[in-house]
Amino acid sequence: MTGPGRQEAPAGHHHHHDHDHDHDHDHDHHHHGGFKGWLVDLFVPHTHDAADSIDDAMEASTEGIRALKISLFVLLGTTVLQFVVVLFSSSVALLADTIHNFSDALTAVPLWVAFILGRRAASSRYTFGMGRAEDLAGLFIVAVVALSAVVAGWQSVDRLIHPQPLQNLGWVMAAGLIGFAGNEAVAIYRIRVGRRIGSAALVADGVHARTDGFTSLAVVLGALGVMLGFPLADPVVGLLISAAIMVLLWGTVRSIGRRLMDGIEPDLVSRARTALAGTPGVLEVQRVQLRWSGHRLQGTATVMLEDGSLSDVQDILDRADHRLRHALPKLDDMVLSPRSGR
Repeated sequence: MTGPGRQEAPAGHHHHHDHDHDHDHDHDHHHHGGFKGWLVDLFVPHTHDAADSIDDAMEASTEGIRALKISLFVLLGTTVLQFVVVLFSSSVALLADTIHNFSDALTAVPLWVAFILGRRAASSRYTFGMGRAEDLAGLFIVAVVALSAVVAGWQSVDRLIHPQPLQNLGWVMAAGLIGFAGNEAVAIYRIRVGRRIGSAALVADGVHARTDGFTSLAVVLGALGVMLGFPLADPVVGLLISAAIMVLLWGTVRSIGRRLMDGIEPDLVSRARTALAGTPGVLEVQRVQLRWSGHRLQGTATVMLEDGSLSDVQDILDRADHRLRHALPKLDDMVLSPRSGR
């Protein structure tokens, strides 16, 4: 971008600021109808990007951390009630569910710590901040949940080999219903808060609690099976719960592994390219790179611009940055590198 009266464009343009503008946006979400739509909304509830205007990263949100605290104590209370019933019922299905609920409650602790660490500003040592603390917490969560599945499965196999009569089946069923109620209450709360503050992570945590609630209902089915004359129904349900935990855990393992490898959803890259390409003055988008740091996006992009003065280039880059932040509300840092259109 040189020439008579021209100035060389900056090699890189770093944006990290907020836009205090009021805009009306249309958000197109594809909603499924009927029974399929109900299932999708139950287990894969979406967040609305409009809520992200108040999201300065969930780890920095007092409301998000409060949701973790409250749900932690609710799940611990549920676990204690279930464990009391386990002591005088000998139900391994209920034991498996109790162990799972306890481990699920404890996973809120490293996540809580990670959110606090994520608040810290970048330093000379951690120049990108400490948003990746959440990924480390995720590894710990995976290990704890996997261990709970192994312990529950081992107890169930032992009970298949050495059957023992179950007692107080009514209490076992009541404990299973308590587990379901506790997890569903936590799920509703986490999903509601997550949607309000625009946190997909908290919404996903709520979905996890909801699936745990349905494993608690499986305990009720096991007790019903024993009442109907199938004494092995209890350990079989315990094994099924263990298997369900491992299946559900696989999705978490893939997600965390992708984050650790700087994997990004292709749709986000496509949205960034579209926003940049639609900016007046941008001739071509040559490269876009994005990565997650906690719940915030960071990235770089190389764009070819129309020839102009340094102030013209600056105006184009500002408009491009503005469009990017509306296309990607979770965007934190973006370095735009301009190239001459000549």
